[in-house]
Amino acid sequence: MKLYDKNDMVKAGCHDCKGCSSCCRGMGDTVILDPFDVYRLTTGLGKSFEELMNGKIALHVEEGIILPHIQMEEESGHCVFLNEEGRCRIHAYRPGLCRIFPLGRSYEEGTLKYFLLEDCPAENKTKVKVEKWIDTPDIRQNEKFLVTWHYLIKALREKTEEAQTVNVLLLKVFYFMPYSADIDFYSQFEERMVLFEEMLQTSKVES
Repeated sequence: MKLYDKNDMVKAGCHDCKGCSSCCRGMGDTVILDPFDVYRLTTGLGKSFEELMNGKIALHVEEGIILPHIQMEEESGHCVFLNEEGRCRIHAYRPGLCRIFPLGRSYEEGTLKYFLLEDCPAENKTKVKVEKWIDTPDIRQNEKFLVTWHYLIKALREKTEEAQTVNVLLLKVFYFMPYSADIDFYSQFEERMVLFEEMLQTSKVES
């Protein structure tokens, strides 16, 4: 599997999808949302996490950790944010996993790389720079956040005896607590990392 850096060229350009929406259908609970996704969705749509939980976002357990994901329509199986023309209603605020497709993420030794998935049916794909394709401001900060988040979740999955406490605090601190649109996400995330660790330690003492 070839791995790509943000500065590499990759054959991922799919000509603006040309009405294709196959990657927005039948995804089940796999479009998992990280805190940056929720920040973008809540501030972009002007809705709270609780409001989005009403038909747009659902929770599921993945290896012992409860995480939110984009919902699919029950009957059609397509993303709830897909319109009648097969286009994304939240394209400017779409989740990171949607944003990078047909690329996937690979985490090795504290670094983030990308690889090309085989799921996209588009033909005659063009080469595009990974950074341009991902279309995320401050990509270095974003990659640093993604690595931090990945290894946090990985570490929390090992805390099986504290699973209930971990899940309650994780959802409360990183998802249900409102994000401010007027403050940089990454500074808010760093503050929440400190808060989460403090609350986790406090819960250990009290127990």
